[in-house]
Amino acid sequence: MKTRTIEIMDTTLRDGEQTSGVSFSASEKLTLAKLLLEELKVDRIEVASARVSEGELQAVKNITDWAATEGYISKVEVLTFVDNGVSLKWMQEAGAKVQNLLTKGSLNHLTHQLKKTPKQHFTEIENVVSEAQKLGIETNVYLEDWSNGMRNSKAYVFQFLDFLTQQPIKRILLPDTLGVLTHTETGEFFKEIIERYPNTHFDFHGHNDYDLSVANVMEALKAGAHGLHLTVNGMGERAGNAPLASAVAVINDFLPEIKIGVKESSLYKVSKLVSAFTGFSIPDNKPIVGDNVFTQTAGIHADGDSKKNLYFNDLLPERFGRKRKYALGKTSGKANIQKNLQELGLTLNDDELKKVTERIIELGDKKERVTKDDLPYIISDVLDSNLHQQKVFVKSYVLTHSKGLKPSTTLSIEIEGKTYEENAQGDGQFDAFINALKKVYKKEGRELPKLVDYAVRIPPGSNSDALCETVITWQTKEKDFTTRGLDSDQTVSAIKATEKMLNLV
Repeated sequence: MKTRTIEIMDTTLRDGEQTSGVSFSASEKLTLAKLLLEELKVDRIEVASARVSEGELQAVKNITDWAATEGYISKVEVLTFVDNGVSLKWMQEAGAKVQNLLTKGSLNHLTHQLKKTPKQHFTEIENVVSEAQKLGIETNVYLEDWSNGMRNSKAYVFQFLDFLTQQPIKRILLPDTLGVLTHTETGEFFKEIIERYPNTHFDFHGHNDYDLSVANVMEALKAGAHGLHLTVNGMGERAGNAPLASAVAVINDFLPEIKIGVKESSLYKVSKLVSAFTGFSIPDNKPIVGDNVFTQTAGIHADGDSKKNLYFNDLLPERFGRKRKYALGKTSGKANIQKNLQELGLTLNDDELKKVTERIIELGDKKERVTKDDLPYIISDVLDSNLHQQKVFVKSYVLTHSKGLKPSTTLSIEIEGKTYEENAQGDGQFDAFINALKKVYKKEGRELPKLVDYAVRIPPGSNSDALCETVITWQTKEKDFTTRGLDSDQTVSAIKATEKMLNLV
């Protein structure tokens, strides 16, 4: 099978920045430019639109200064306009050497936006290309709204391409500007163009309005496209551009005749950095880079993974610098828990595993999210709960906290089959609970241990909202001892720790 190498041009810093509410600072642009070219190994980057602002000019200067020193200057591109050389002057000042000239790829745009004839438009383009050549600036040409041009004014598109292929330009860039193409159309249009102009380099620039951008990328490549324009996390106007990570995975797995230089293992790292810089969050289920896409939730899947990897596909997380996870919740079952225990180096017998599973399901029913880091706490809590015979039950309580009033607690507790109710105030809700408890024990002629230390923590490394652990140290005449309580609510976890103490004494 004959293979061919295609170019990947990343336009996160230009088209991606057109995402509503997104703006990169000059330092962020430089950092990402370096990562995209040196770490991720994309072939080219489009970093800005000419004439936007003074800040944008400085951002491009920073990138071109670095790129010139490191030998990347021919890989740094800027969007320019047919504007009698104004964009070219801007590029000279910015130190950029490659322009992506925006022109009209549909007769509709040419007639109604520019109000010019094809001949007028072509003449102005020829002047810009000629002037760029004199300045040592390389030219690629965008055909804006090319997809609708192919649908509605194909004769104009071919008239335009006949003209462009005679000009001293390096690449022709064909955008589905409004994201309207189907994969069938993309394949047919590219096949027709590449057969007609076999010696010209054509890029495909896909938008994602119908969620078809990756399918269109596949068809453009199968039809012979020489390059792709992609963005990190699929950023871009409206529904965004074709996403870099998905396109790379699809090419590597389904198009063996296509070779690309992008480093898969760096995709996730760059994705997270772009998200941090922009505040543009990544959906949890976004392919390749979403937080949940390598997480098995159903217990049957975890069980299958232990039996010849029955639920694996070719998208192995290690390819992208990630790891497979096994979610803990009401659908996870024992197999998921076993997977997490293995990672932690912990072993439980069947009875212990059953009790821990029941506790995780209970948390899942409350819509709490449990992570691997919570597991040691759950194990400690569940197994510790069964070390003693329970004779004291905190049956019910009402905790109140109102502005201007002291917190109070109404408590119902069963001690060796007898139920008591008391109410008390305190400096906080748990203090009020303890004061109500003291009243009950005073009636019984019993004395409670003294509370000497109270610590609350969440599992280290956990990013879940499921658990907080309260560890209380008690003091009696004979000894000091600690009890633990685990719950999503801090006060409730302290009450659980107290209930354990009452059973111990």
